[in-house]
Order: sequence, then structure tokens, then C-alpha cells
Amino acid sequence: MEEKGYTQDGTVNLRRQPVLSSKTGKWKACAFLVGYEAFERMAFYGVASNLVVYLTTQLHEDNVSSVRNVNNWSGAVWMTPIFGAYIADSYLGRFWTFTVSSIIYVLGMVLLTLAVSIKFLKPTCSNGVCNKASTSQIAFFYSSLYIIAIGAGGTKPNISTFGADQFDDFNPDEKRLKVSFFNWWMFSSFLGALVATLGLVYIQENLGWGLGYGIPTVGLILSLLIFYIGTPVYRHKVRKTESPAADFFRVVKAAFANRHHELPFDSVELHEFSLQHYVDSGKRQVYHTPMFRFLDKGALKEDMVGNSKRTPCTITQVEGVKLVFGMAMIWLVTLIPSTIWAQVNTLFVKQGTTLDRHLGSHFQFPAASLGSFVTLSMLLSVPMYDRYFVPLMRKRTGNPRGITLLQRIGIGFAIQILAIAIAYLVEVRRMKCIKSHHILNPKEVIPMSIFWLLPQYILLGVADVFNAIGLLEFFYDQSPEDMQSLGTTFFTSGIGVGNFLNSFLVTIVDKVTSRDGKKSWIGKNLNDSHLDYYYGFLFLISVLNLGAFVWASKKYIYKRESSLEKKVESLEMECKPVEVVPLGLQV
Repeated sequence: MEEKGYTQDGTVNLRRQPVLSSKTGKWKACAFLVGYEAFERMAFYGVASNLVVYLTTQLHEDNVSSVRNVNNWSGAVWMTPIFGAYIADSYLGRFWTFTVSSIIYVLGMVLLTLAVSIKFLKPTCSNGVCNKASTSQIAFFYSSLYIIAIGAGGTKPNISTFGADQFDDFNPDEKRLKVSFFNWWMFSSFLGALVATLGLVYIQENLGWGLGYGIPTVGLILSLLIFYIGTPVYRHKVRKTESPAADFFRVVKAAFANRHHELPFDSVELHEFSLQHYVDSGKRQVYHTPMFRFLDKGALKEDMVGNSKRTPCTITQVEGVKLVFGMAMIWLVTLIPSTIWAQVNTLFVKQGTTLDRHLGSHFQFPAASLGSFVTLSMLLSVPMYDRYFVPLMRKRTGNPRGITLLQRIGIGFAIQILAIAIAYLVEVRRMKCIKSHHILNPKEVIPMSIFWLLPQYILLGVADVFNAIGLLEFFYDQSPEDMQSLGTTFFTSGIGVGNFLNSFLVTIVDKVTSRDGKKSWIGKNLNDSHLDYYYGFLFLISVLNLGAFVWASKKYIYKRESSLEKKVESLEMECKPVEVVPLGLQV
């Protein structure tokens, strides 16, 4: 098909017809997707950034409950993509899964806007005394939130992978363009988040929650219009395996059944189709690696196990399962960093509400708007990383990405540790200020500027340029061919579990430290708590986690694959003989 100008990776249009390379995909298509992402992230962060403030000021929840509820909802938002990705990879495809889910997403946003706008759906106040939210009001509010979570479950894992699908891996020029895709994808995401944390948060606290949620709802609808305008130029990947999940369990089952048999010394004796089979089928052949050797028993030939009834799995199928196991290993060491990130929309915000937020004599800076500095540092760092850091490191390492994906992630984790260390020191200063001014009232403002919190926000933004973008690209790049949506959910689920883990830690720490009438680290009154101890605890486990990450990175071996009639020149580095070196230098 190449001589006719069609894409070489077998992508098609919505009518399942081959598409011309010159008229579809690349940044021509991604421009619409990037536009969608900016508006959708504005909608999401318009809710998430200030949710803890709404729960405490409007629904009158205490600090621990509000933090726990925000983390539980955020966790659900980032966990539901597992189901959306499975449906996309196994049944509907990315485009149609996204379409159905986006309708649910919009419904949730509309209901949430009604929940904060209509009088009988929210608590009432009289003479400065506010009633507690009724059971029906709480049920309606949280139902709206979790409908959003369900909708996001189908949109989040599929939209970024759909964007990456617009670049043909077997076209060297498009392969080079794809290297920058995830950087600029996240740049658009940060842009939407910036509008939310600066503009929408201010509107919510000063002009009304109804307007503050109504604007992102309209923005979400607008984002969908932008997305569908680009339909004629989109490329769609054809599913080449009927059930990727079934292949996964088949390999595990076969390896377990053959557990008592010996593996051959040379991997060429294991079952594999010829290269011509992969050329004819359009699938990618994955080369054998020494990682998780016990799974190789799933590819033992019939004469090796004395069973002619069971068809052996191929090396490519086995390597697909190894990739999932390897990504799971890396995923486990991303949970603590995700817990650190969860502080941005919870404890950091509550911490900020206790400080002096005045800019001049009339304007008061919303505490949740400090999150905009995370975004601003990201927006400044992404172009610098893409245009200066990558070319500089590429000259030194010869790696098209400048540094390996795992090195990038590790640098981000290290910067994050520095951020939580600074958060600890700032909290120590806040506690000294409280003590010196004899402040005990939870509503009393501490004479310390909120901008003391700025360094921890900025550093978390810089860290995200390394670890968040690196993780998203890593899980997409290393996923088996037919499981790339599901593979991307390693990224989203890591954030989700991190939020749940933070919710669990906050609850346990509060209960344990408040026993026998002692002062809780995270009490209802942050002016009479020990948040500094909690930040110190997070710093300690982050340092230990970084050590675990370095160990996992040394063990990990990158995917090595080849397909079609020729190998792509830009993939040669990934296809060289395997060498296991620190932080994944082999890619």
C-alpha cells in the first residue's frame, strides 16, 4: 500500500477503508484532539481544583472527611479508565467508546451544575447559620460526581492513545514527529488546568458556584464539537486480536500447566510463527527477552510437553504478557509519587486557607488558585524540555528521546521528593508562626503570606514534566500492540490508587495520632495539628520508594519488536541486543 500513498501501519477511516498518509493523521488530526484536551481539562480541573473548599464551606464537611471524599472521587476518576480501555480494546474501539462515554461525562457535568445552582438541591443558610446538607442533597451531589467519573473512564484512556494512533510508526518522518506528541499533548492539558485554577476557582468563590461549574460544562460541550469537526482526518487502528485479554490469560494458563517442564537453553526452540506470518497479518513480532523466564513455559512446543492437544502460545504472545508484568512492576513504584500529587488539591489547599491571602487591600487570592503555579511551571518547562533539553541530551546519548523513559520518570520522582521536603519546612515555619502569635481559632488568619507555598507548587509542576509525561508515554510505548488503551490505564490507575492511598493514609494517621486524646496530625483545626509530621512521613516513604524505583528500572527490559517488510530505522536502538543497565539505558 505504501506506493499508493496509504499509511503503512494498516490504519483506516470510520468506514474501515485504507487512508492516505498525506490527507490524514499527524498534527493535522492532532490539532483537533489537542483542542479537545485543553477544554476537557478545564472542565475537569474546574471541579477538582476547588472541590475540597466546596465540601467544607457549602456541604460543611470536616477536614478529614472532605480530603477523604475528594481523594475517593479522584481515585474513581482515574480508576474507571481500566473498564473504558478494556471495552475499547476488546469491543467498540477507541472512537466509539469515547463517543458513548463523552455523553455520560456531559450528563454528569450538567447534573453537578444543577446541584450547586438550584436552592432545594443545596444546604440553606439563615442569619449566618447554615444547615447541614440533607441525605437527598448529598446523594444528588455525589451521584453527579460519580457519573462524571464513569464518563471520564471511557474518555481518558482512549483520547491520548487515539492521538498517538495518528502517527504511523512505520514511517520514519512520522515516527520522529510522534516523539514530541505526548509533550505537547500534556501542554494542552496544562493550559486547560491553568484556566481552571486561575479563572474558574475565582469565579466559584466570588461570583457563585453555579456559574463556576456552568462555564466548564459549556467548555466540555465545546470540546466535543472541536473533536468531531476533525472526524474526516482521523486514522483508526484495526484490532488484530479478537480478545487481547483472552491471550493474556491463555499464556498464564499455559505457563502454569507446563510449570514442571524444563525450558530449552536457546529461546529459538520455543514456539513462534515465521516472520512472513507477521508480514501477512500486519501484526508486530516481539523478540524474546530474558525477563520473567517462567512465562516462557507457555511457548513450549508440543513435543517438549508431550501434549499434542494443547496449541502452544507464541513467543510474541508470551512477550506481551511479560510486558504487562514489567509495566505492573513499574506501576507499583508510581503509587507513592501519585500520593504526593494528591496533596495539591487537598491538604495544600486547606493549608493555604489558613494563611494571609491578600494581594493589596481589596483582592484575596483563592487558595486553590495556587495550583495554577503547578500548571504555569509545566507550561514553561515543556517547551524548554522539548526544544532544548532533548536535543542537547540526544547529542550526548544518541537516544531519539534524549534520555530513556525510565530515566525521565526517575528525575521527576527526585524533584518531587525535593518538593515535599520544602513543603515540610514551610509547614514547620507556619507552626512556629502559629505558636509565636498564640493562634488557636481555626478561622483565624496566620500572619504569613500564602506565597510561602509557591516553591512546592512550582517544583511539583517541573516534576510532572518529567514523571507524568514520561509515565504516559512509557505505558503507551511499552504496551502490547492490541492493548495500548488498556496499557495507558496503568498511568491513570496509578493516579487513582495514589488518591485512594492518600485517603487511607489520612484516615489512619488521623485515627492513630488522635488516640488517648492526643493532638491529631490532621485534625479539624489545622492551626492546632501537626501537618509537618505528616509531610515528614511522606518525605520518608518517598525516599524509600525512589530506591525501589531504581531497583525496578534496573530489572526492566524494554520492548523489542519488528514487523511488516522492513524494520523502521528509528526503531533500531530498541531492537539491539538486550543489555540491562541502570535506569533503562537500552532504549
